Formats: sequence, C-alpha cells, structure tokens
Amino acid sequence: MKELEYERNIDFLISTGKLEDILKADEMVRELNNLPLIKQQEQLDIIKRLFGSVGINPSISHGFHCDFGCNIHIGDNFYAGYNCTMLDYEEIIIGNNCLIGPNVGLYTTYHHLHPKERYKTGKAKPIKIGNDVWIGGHSCILAGVTIGDGAVIGAGSVVRYDVKPYTVVAGNPAKFIKSVE
Repeated sequence: MKELEYERNIDFLISTGKLEDILKADEMVRELNNLPLIKQQEQLDIIKRLFGSVGINPSISHGFHCDFGCNIHIGDNFYAGYNCTMLDYEEIIIGNNCLIGPNVGLYTTYHHLHPKERYKTGKAKPIKIGNDVWIGGHSCILAGVTIGDGAVIGAGSVVRYDVKPYTVVAGNPAKFIKSVE
C-alpha cells in the first residue's frame, strides 16, 4: 500500500500547490455546514464540487469536516451523520449504500512515533470502504484500513486493521465479534 509523507505547514502547502486546495475545501465545507436542511439541491451541488466523485443520493449532516475533499470518493446512497471528519491527505473511497454514524472520523493521516520527527512531518495511507457498510457512531477508521462489503463497525470502535466482508467488529482496537448472516 502506498504511503504519502507530507509536512503540515504553510510553506509546504504553498510549494506543493495544496494551500489553494485546502482553502477552497474550507470554504465549501463552511457553506455546506451552514445550509438549512431544506436546501437539499444546494447541498448536493456543494458535495459534487467538493468531492472527487459522487454517486446518486448522497446526504451529509451538519458538522462535516475534511482537508481537501477532492480525495474523497463516495458511491450511491451515502449517508454521513453529524460531525463526520475525513482527513483526506490520501484517498478515501467509499462504496454504495454506506451509512456513517455521528461523530465518526476517517483518518488517512498519522505521525512518526519519535517526538522530533512527529512535529515536522506526517504520513498518510488511503482508506477503502466497500459496499453496504455501516459504521457506528463515535468510531475511528485509521490510515491504510480496508473495510469489506457488508461489514458492520460497532459504535465507539477504533479500526486499526482491515475488516473482512460481512463481519461485525467492535472495540478498541476493533476485533471480530460475529459474521453477518
């Protein structure tokens, strides 16, 4: 799996041309979060401009946050509950019919363990989520994780490792609970 190394400072963002992308995403995210629920078409228009690709019938509740937006790809019938955060320094690919509960974070980014390196740079790996996945509220999906089709992530879980299709995982770290029948 590919791994991106980056610096999270203005000089790096300017030199790589990413500052403009972050500022553009920030503006669209603020606009999205300030829309009344009744403004569904306006919400859809912003999501289509913000994300890299969008299926039909997406819905995102208030409090959404991301870095770039353009690295997020969602399938049909996507739903994200309140306060969803997607740190998309790398791609986040989400299949069809996926439900994300409130206060869920998808974090492609992580840092070095050594304190002197941790402050300077970060790293990122993509996250892939299959079709028909349900992620319970207050869960955390970490960098490099792939979640298989039909999987269920129990509320409050921290997913550090890949999740097999049609399984239920929960806990910190998330562990196999049972198969989906």
